[in-house]
Amino acid sequence: MKSHPYVILGGGIAGLTTAIALKQIGIEAVVIEAAAEIKPVGAGLALAANAMMALLQIGIADQVIPEGRELKAFSIYDQKGQIITRTDTDPAHSRFGISNFTIHRADLHRVLLAQLEPKNVITGMRSVDFSEDSEGYLVRIENGEQIRAKYLIVAEGIHSSIGKQLLPDAKIRFSGYTCWRGVMDNSGLNIAETSETWGKNGRFGVTPLSKKQVYWYACINAPTPNSSLKSYTKADLEANFKDFHFPIPEVLAGTKPDQIIWNDILDLEPLSQFAFGNAVLIGDAAHATTPNMGQGACMAIEDAAVLACCLKRNSDPALAFLEFEKRRLPRTQKIVKDSWRLGKIAQLENPLLMGLRNSFFRMIPKKVTEKQLEALYQVDLS
Repeated sequence: MKSHPYVILGGGIAGLTTAIALKQIGIEAVVIEAAAEIKPVGAGLALAANAMMALLQIGIADQVIPEGRELKAFSIYDQKGQIITRTDTDPAHSRFGISNFTIHRADLHRVLLAQLEPKNVITGMRSVDFSEDSEGYLVRIENGEQIRAKYLIVAEGIHSSIGKQLLPDAKIRFSGYTCWRGVMDNSGLNIAETSETWGKNGRFGVTPLSKKQVYWYACINAPTPNSSLKSYTKADLEANFKDFHFPIPEVLAGTKPDQIIWNDILDLEPLSQFAFGNAVLIGDAAHATTPNMGQGACMAIEDAAVLACCLKRNSDPALAFLEFEKRRLPRTQKIVKDSWRLGKIAQLENPLLMGLRNSFFRMIPKKVTEKQLEALYQVDLS
C-alpha cells in the first residue's frame, strides 16, 4: 500500500496547479490521476487577469505567458455580424498589472507538468471510494490498489466519486445546450479578434491562440443531456451555422473532422461546503461552472494559490481547509450562478426576446461593463 502525507486526486488544471503551489511552500504532494496518461481534454481556454495574478503568486506566470496569446478585447455579434457589445480588457493591465490571455489546454498542461517531479504524478489510478481512520484516509483504486493519505485534496472534476461520497446530495445540472469545440490553422484567415455570435440557431465563439491557431466552440440548445445532437457531424454543424457571418462558415470549413470534440454543458449546483476535516474539494469537484464567463480554469488556478496561502498560514491543515472554504465559497458560488444566467440569455431562440436582449446589451454603458470586469478580476489571494 502506498502512503503519502498529501494526496491530490486528479491531474487536471486544478490538481497540477495546486501541487505546484504547495511545492512552493515546502509541501510535497502526490497527484493521483485516473487516466493512464495525462492527455488534455478540450481545446482552448481563457486565462483572465485573476488567473494570471494567481499564476504570478504561485511563481509560474513567466512559463505560461509565452505559450499564450494576449486577449485585449472581446466582442459579441448578432448573426448578421452587427456588434452587440465590445469589452475592452486592457484596463485589466492598467489596474492589476497583468493582461488576459488565451491558451491551448495542451500547452498549459505541458507547462504545469514540467514544474513537477515525474515521481509525484501517478497515472492509471482511478479512485472508487475512501474510508477514514485514525491515520487518515484510505482511498480505494479501481484496479484494486489502495492509497493512504493523511491529507486529501479532491480535484477530480464534476464527476468525482470521492466528491459524491462526501456530498451525496450534490446535483449535476444540464444547462440546456450542448457544445462542439475545435482548433484549426489560422494561417489563411488571420483572425485576430476574440468574439462570440448569438444567433437563432445557436452560439458560436472564435478565439485566436498562439502558434497560428484558432479555437472555436459552437453551442446549440438541446432538449435533454446526451441527446441525438451528439451525433452531429462537421457537415451538420456547417449546415446549422451556414447563415452566420464571416468567418464562422470559413472556420468550420477549415476544421478537420477529427479535431472536433463534443460534450454537453453541465455545472454543479452551488455547494455549501468544501472542507471535510483533513479533506477538501477544489476545482470542478467544488464549483464546476458553465463556460459562459470563461472562469472554469481561472477559478481552479485561484483555488491553488488560495489553498497554498491557507496552508502556509495554518499549521493545522484542517483549519487551513476551513479557511479556504470560507474564502472561496462566496466568490465561486457567485460566478457559477452568474455564468448559468448568462448562458440562458445567450442561448435565447425567440426572435422577440433576442431583439430585446440585443438592444439592452447595446445600451449598457462602457463604464458599467468595465466595473463588472474589475469586480470579476478582483480576487483575494493573500
